[in-house]
Amino acid sequence: MPYNQDLTNHFEADAAETVIAWALKQWGSQLGFCTSFQAEGMVLIDMARKMDADIRVFTIDTGRLHQETYIFMDQVRKHYGIDIQVYFPDLLQVESMVSRNGPNLFYESATSRIACCQVRKVAPLRRALKGLDAWVVGLRRDQGGHRRGIRKVEKDHDHGGIMKISPLADWTQDEVWSYIKTHKVPQHPLYAQGYMSIGCAPCTRAIQPGENTRAGRWWWETDTPKECGLHYAPETGSFERNLDVFVEQKAS
Repeated sequence: MPYNQDLTNHFEADAAETVIAWALKQWGSQLGFCTSFQAEGMVLIDMARKMDADIRVFTIDTGRLHQETYIFMDQVRKHYGIDIQVYFPDLLQVESMVSRNGPNLFYESATSRIACCQVRKVAPLRRALKGLDAWVVGLRRDQGGHRRGIRKVEKDHDHGGIMKISPLADWTQDEVWSYIKTHKVPQHPLYAQGYMSIGCAPCTRAIQPGENTRAGRWWWETDTPKECGLHYAPETGSFERNLDVFVEQKAS
């Protein structure tokens, strides 16, 4: 089915497997599965791998990940028999940023943190998506913030208007973990230590009982969006424009 204005509503009542099967048929090798090896991403890889032997999986290695993530990445590669394309930040950009602001600039201010995310995450993602027609992500509406408005299929204006697929948009956290247990999907080892959102090691911590699942991200910040810029409103691209402003301010 080619994209049209009604496509954003077409799959809203369909199961995640239906959305993935359609996307694989529609784009084949031009469809990328983006993962940081968290629970949702593992569910998507498991579903897709059962449908297609040649799924295209990629991840962003910021250079500041937990050692547990690197170990788990190897486990996932072997378990599913897949290649995982790894994208790194530009060395010269990292050198320049760290030389000016130090290795832990993200603790200084939200502006500094977002500038770091721009270099280590957002810029590599642009390279990862180059040449793709669509990408699949594990976003869920009940994660809060702007994610409440995501669609299962929508145009991503932050990345040239390619399609962004969120098959688990209407899933709950309980449904994610029920699938993992039922299908014996490999789990990131940090979940057993109380982590519920796993990113860079300096910017992620385990959460306490009763805390929001994303409370462990950038926990030192208050009243700031718990986002890094990889995912924001596809229909506007507004966060990317703000990121560009932040980076220009840090460079001046």
